Amino acid sequence: MVLAPSWRVVFRMSNTDLSRSIMPAVMQDTVRPKRRRRRLPLWSPERAYIWLLPGVLLLLVYSIYPLLYNLWTSFYKFDPLIRDFVWVGGDNWSSLVTDGRALNAVRVTLTFGLLALAIELVLGLAIASLLDSGVYGGGLWQTMLILPMVTPPAVVGLIFRLLEHSEFGVISWLLYGSGLLTKQEPLLGGTGQYALVGVLLADIWQWTPFCILILLAGLKALPTEPLEAAQVDGANSWQKFWYVKIPLLQNVLAVVILFRIIDLYRMFDYVYIMTSGGPGQRTETISYYAYQTYVFINWGYTATLGVAILVVIWLTAFLYTRVFRVEW
Repeated sequence: MVLAPSWRVVFRMSNTDLSRSIMPAVMQDTVRPKRRRRRLPLWSPERAYIWLLPGVLLLLVYSIYPLLYNLWTSFYKFDPLIRDFVWVGGDNWSSLVTDGRALNAVRVTLTFGLLALAIELVLGLAIASLLDSGVYGGGLWQTMLILPMVTPPAVVGLIFRLLEHSEFGVISWLLYGSGLLTKQEPLLGGTGQYALVGVLLADIWQWTPFCILILLAGLKALPTEPLEAAQVDGANSWQKFWYVKIPLLQNVLAVVILFRIIDLYRMFDYVYIMTSGGPGQRTETISYYAYQTYVFINWGYTATLGVAILVVIWLTAFLYTRVFRVEW
């Protein structure tokens, strides 16, 4: 009677050990208690949303919200008498199509952009090719090319306003001496016949170095095998440049053109400092016209112009990347 309980305990323990020894491994795993999942700290790298949250908030505050607010404002007109916005529906958008001053600003913007883009691209490609050929002091020239790019556009506009002054400007003096201009019709002033050219000179001086540096980097990264093969086939320097280098630079050229197109749509600084859109409206770009509507408290129309400019820039960039198959 005394041994029975002890014997039962021993038998049960032995039976348990025996069952565990013959139990399949899969069943043993199911029997084991589940391990508790490790709790990640709040700032763990595995919590991606924590690290993305600041960027998303900045995007919402400084990009999405202003866009939505401008879109909302474009359907209103500010009334100074009651100091509040009044609903006008689509009147601002219909006015945009029939506004002669806005259409003139679009024409000036397109003319300025096409001329600036063509000249800067040709000059940039020519100077980049010269620097790539191993010209003396190439490193020094590349360093100096950065200086115009880091100069504020407002300062550049002020400098060229003085250089092109009809009385004491150095550029005007040189043009008078060469017979290309007269004091009655200077770059800045007169009837404004050459005013857009005067503004164009400032943009070319500041942003041609951008094209040079990007294209120079592309030229230095070109593979040597196609050039060596062309030389073996008897191609001269021009043929190698036009038929070998230019096709290989296609993606680099596309990126340079895209960035300059977007920037030229927003041309404002030089016009504001140098000509204030004049004489008349000869140099009034669409960005400067939008600024003028803001100054005269036509804020609903200003918002309409802003949204329209953004849509046009986005469509231009989208179509350009699709048509020319720009690869990043």
